[in-house]
Amino acid sequence: MRGRNPHSGDDPHGDQPVATAGADLADATAAVVCAHGRGATAESMLQLTQQFGFDDVASLAPQAAGRTWYPNPFTAPTESNQPGLDSGLAKVDGVVAEAVDAVGREHVVLLGFSQGACLSSEYVATHPARYGGLVVFSGGLIGPEVSIEGYATDDGDLAGTPVFVGCDENDPHIELERVHETTEVLEGLGADVDERIYQGIGHGVVEDELDAAIAIVDGARDGAD
Repeated sequence: MRGRNPHSGDDPHGDQPVATAGADLADATAAVVCAHGRGATAESMLQLTQQFGFDDVASLAPQAAGRTWYPNPFTAPTESNQPGLDSGLAKVDGVVAEAVDAVGREHVVLLGFSQGACLSSEYVATHPARYGGLVVFSGGLIGPEVSIEGYATDDGDLAGTPVFVGCDENDPHIELERVHETTEVLEGLGADVDERIYQGIGHGVVEDELDAAIAIVDGARDGAD
């Protein structure tokens, strides 16, 4: 329930399972780490990535405790979304590390929808490096306010990481200004961002967005050892 924290302990997501589909990670040329939205499941993200049609790509989907990564809106004060937020970022980090060990960071794509898109974009912005890509379906960076000053460090940048950001201009959960701010921050960190604003698609994923995601995943497959 929004506004109430369903999580207990310091790391509520730490022991949650990771669902997998597609190629075995050991045999894959690329990997997609995908985060589900509020109230959804890891399996729902695998159903989405199975539409990509690549038999050499591994999909890894961590499950959030209580089907919720953090309890309040993503623009709420950050402390009000703890410990879920930090635990969720740590969970993603663990799955990404496993994928990187198997295929290399430049062949790992992070993808999320809604709350999972917020988590994925926040992870990439706070762990800057050259990834295979980032796909943000109806989401944005987390916090009451975001700016490049809050993310830029001397620890590296996104080094041309391809990013897709897609959202309805009147999405009921994601303000358009935050979408633009997210694009600005990611570009400021060195990403190559394709932002597409739609009309009348609601809070969902349409074929044009899937095509953009497929192109990013396909690019992450290129040049794999």
